[in-house]
Amino acid sequence: MTSQDQTQVKLTSLIAPSFYDLHWDINEHKHTHYKLAGGRGSTKSSFISLEIILGMMQDPMANSIAMRKVGRFLEESVFEQLRWAIDVLGMADKWKVRLSPLGLTYIPFGNRIIFRGADDPQKTKSVKIKNGYFKYIWFEERAEFDGEEEERTILQSLMRGGSEYCVFYSWNPPKSMNSWVNQDVLQSRDDTIVHHSDYRTVPEDWLGEQFIIEAESLKETKPKAYEHEYLGIATGTGGQVFENVTVRAITEEEMARFDRIYQGLDFGFGADPAAYEKMYYDGTRKRLFLFGEVYGVRLGNTKLASKIKVFNPLNCMITADSEDPRSIDALNELGLRVEGAKKGPGSVDFGMEFLSDEVEEIVIDQKRCPNAAREFTGYELERDKSGNFKGSYPDKDNHTIDAVRYALENVMTRRKAKVRKKSAYGLY
Repeated sequence: MTSQDQTQVKLTSLIAPSFYDLHWDINEHKHTHYKLAGGRGSTKSSFISLEIILGMMQDPMANSIAMRKVGRFLEESVFEQLRWAIDVLGMADKWKVRLSPLGLTYIPFGNRIIFRGADDPQKTKSVKIKNGYFKYIWFEERAEFDGEEEERTILQSLMRGGSEYCVFYSWNPPKSMNSWVNQDVLQSRDDTIVHHSDYRTVPEDWLGEQFIIEAESLKETKPKAYEHEYLGIATGTGGQVFENVTVRAITEEEMARFDRIYQGLDFGFGADPAAYEKMYYDGTRKRLFLFGEVYGVRLGNTKLASKIKVFNPLNCMITADSEDPRSIDALNELGLRVEGAKKGPGSVDFGMEFLSDEVEEIVIDQKRCPNAAREFTGYELERDKSGNFKGSYPDKDNHTIDAVRYALENVMTRRKAKVRKKSAYGLY
């Protein structure tokens, strides 16, 4: 057995079983971006530090950069975590440690790990390395960063001069699904793996008896807090409107049984996007399936019609926002069949309550309907200055939601008529 094989065997004894498949994926260079979310004690940061140290000892051209949003937290987090990985691998004599500025150097190759805070973007832009390139990039406590644009700007500066990259992201999910990191993992890319872990896959002796006691105590007394803190679940702020959403792939076999298709369209105005949604509603089981979407800003009627026709080959009726009759007429002239939603007093509240209460499950195919997945999961009631939830539904980030309301208008109207009839007979 070679020394590399021995190191690989040792590594598998140092990582939790939930990371085994991920380790081999990294080892075989199958992906570029590895997004690791998880709860307290999941050992995701330990796993990443081991992968970086091991990878650098196998590649003379591989350098690393580890980042936090705020630079003053680097030493007590990623720096110490990487030093831990060096020690447990038994390689302390092979690495040079520098404390000011923080740095780690693998002596046999001379490749380096440097540390930066994103609170000073100029420091990241000016980062240079003498030999090799930044093969490993680590965003620790990702939720602290300002968003995808900040990450993208950093990566554009760092991902140069190399052939293979391994970008790690680690964080504990914030409560709110509105958080950009919680929304980000709903988006799919072929070069990206999203991984979720928690302490239950970690050997108990690694965590210690008291850790388990604290976790189980919180589970009994405050289950929601336990789910968020220890399981890494975005439990919401309490204002989440749609708690009945399931984001998953909808299979071809399922779609073959969809016998009544509904389509809705919300027009875009100015910077607001137009949103078309294609769906099936199973009234018996009260399940809604979203599996087709057109979404974009500044989509002219001609382009919008062309895109919708791809999802509507049989030219079935589409129910659209009646506030824009000119666009409805234009789409009809372009060959679609579009009618305006009837709306009426209280239609927004009734529609939202139907979707959130009457529908047992809203299944959204994230790959086919990424914007619907983002909007439905992130839609939350707003709070007033006193911290209380407002009584009205926020009119923002709800374009696909409005499209769904329009599409199911007739379904909801029949439901409303049935409720009124039962109420008249004293059945409610």
